[in-house]
Amino acid sequence: MADLIKLIRLIREIRDEAGTCKRCGSCQAVCPVYAQTGLESDVARGKLTLLEGLEQEMFKNPKGVLKRLDRCLSCGSCVVNCPRNVNVLEIFIKSRVAIMDFTGLSMVKKIILRWGLSYPRRFDYFIKSVSLVQKLFMKPAGNKSGTFCVRQFFPFFRDRHFFPLANLQKYGKAEPLNPSSEQNRSIFSKTSAPYNHKKELKVAFFSGCVIRKLLPGIARASMDALIFNNVKVVSSDREGCCGFPAIMAGDRVTFNRLVQYNLAKFESLKFDYLVTSCATCTFAIKKIWPMMAKDSRINLERVVALAEKTIDINQFLVLKGELKEIKKEDKEPVIVTYHDPCHLKKSLGIAKEPRKVICANKNYILKEMENADRCCGFGGSFNLKNYSLSSRIGVEKQRDIRATECGIVASGCPACIMQISDFVSKAQEEIIVKHPVEVYMS
Repeated sequence: MADLIKLIRLIREIRDEAGTCKRCGSCQAVCPVYAQTGLESDVARGKLTLLEGLEQEMFKNPKGVLKRLDRCLSCGSCVVNCPRNVNVLEIFIKSRVAIMDFTGLSMVKKIILRWGLSYPRRFDYFIKSVSLVQKLFMKPAGNKSGTFCVRQFFPFFRDRHFFPLANLQKYGKAEPLNPSSEQNRSIFSKTSAPYNHKKELKVAFFSGCVIRKLLPGIARASMDALIFNNVKVVSSDREGCCGFPAIMAGDRVTFNRLVQYNLAKFESLKFDYLVTSCATCTFAIKKIWPMMAKDSRINLERVVALAEKTIDINQFLVLKGELKEIKKEDKEPVIVTYHDPCHLKKSLGIAKEPRKVICANKNYILKEMENADRCCGFGGSFNLKNYSLSSRIGVEKQRDIRATECGIVASGCPACIMQISDFVSKAQEEIIVKHPVEVYMS
């Protein structure tokens, strides 16, 4: 009975929040999905109209409502352009939770989320097992991007280029650097500034699932950059997922488990800031955790305390760290362009800092692309469920990148890096996709 009352309260809250939309159409002008389809049901205004009647639609056609919600990139373009400040992302997240509370998760989602993602140790062992056999099903795409494609006999993902699980990565694992070792002292030779052994700032590092399991080079570059700028780094022995995939699937049980798991892990450490190199992880911890903690048994004060310490690595290096400049070497500088991740710029207002990190390495020249903050089209599970539509958006981004004649395109979001790499690779572009800290430390 208590759960039913809670569900009814949540549905009415969604209805009231959706009702604040005045159907002005501002979201229509900026929605990347609507730009491709022209369908009113694909824009925030159309979805909010549906959600106003969620109490009736929940019983009539809950799967239909969920299907409409799933055709959303969660990019936040509608939110930042709404004249009435309707928090569409929050409404859509709560709506997914309400639907899943009512219908329950499918068996596939239960296995992936509640059996796997909920338990970090088990999930890590599963990924490690898959990584041992992955080369049987995939081969290198054969270009600078470092992506792979499936072998001809494999029936899935034939139209995609993607990154392998971490054990195939040529740049190795993402263990923290030992600044006292001779091998790692070389990073300090890149600047004329002396290495300061007195580290005043102490940070914990939250890598995130995509970096840890697919792009460990970003974790290593992040560690390099922090140590290079005289920051002491601590890290949890086995962090869990930030919970964003779970809450976007409407699974509040897995989400709450992961929040509590990570709180316990990081509260046991002493640090000034929790630094992340993933735009989505930063957004999840700073915004989604406090939002969902209000309606759960998780202590809100604990969540807010960690959220206030959480900061994107680019923002940290610029505003809290030293961001030492790296000397120009005797070679032609490489052109770098930058793509603004939606969760970094639109959701957190971080845009100047990644560019400053790139420009701090004098071996690179930043050249802006057109529509740098237009969504790349990934959107997490959106890419899996709507790949054709995701591809159309991704190709537009790839064309904007090509027009800059760059050698490197950088982005502060691992998911954006995956999406851009897919289309740069398939177009046979001689372009490398990197995180800003990878550019900075290269």
